[in-house]
Amino acid sequence: MNRPTPRPNVGIVLFSRSGQVWLGRRAGTRGPFNWQFPQGGVDPGEDLETAARRELHEETGVRSVQVLDRTREPITYDFPPEVLARPDTRGFRGQSQTWFAMRFMGEDSEIDLAAVPPVEFDAWRWATLEDALVSVVPFKRETYGRLAQDFRRFAEPS
Repeated sequence: MNRPTPRPNVGIVLFSRSGQVWLGRRAGTRGPFNWQFPQGGVDPGEDLETAARRELHEETGVRSVQVLDRTREPITYDFPPEVLARPDTRGFRGQSQTWFAMRFMGEDSEIDLAAVPPVEFDAWRWATLEDALVSVVPFKRETYGRLAQDFRRFAEPS
């Protein structure tokens, strides 16, 4: 199958007030590399920040955020063969992601992984940026490394 384009996508690095990042464990995915940042597709006609806020809410229940920054250019990667074989790739060869750094301004009780079905994550935790790099699937590590560089300044207590 010819897969000409990457999927337009947004991702969110959600920072706590103490500078940690939010990681979710992908529901139904075996470990150990099954933790990641919230991310998802951009609907037709949707602007990127709106898509990021929608995806964050759908996957975590969170609405209380302050946008801190975003990547200037999308970060694009191709899916490895084992991912391309899955139906959820929807015919795309990979993803072209614009990432947002956001500060969580609410309380942990706001986080509700079942806020909008289907559930994407079955557990969550606050972690360091370094922990995120070793907890994500290997094909996303280069992207997460770039995010750690671009957004490291937000990993300090606010």
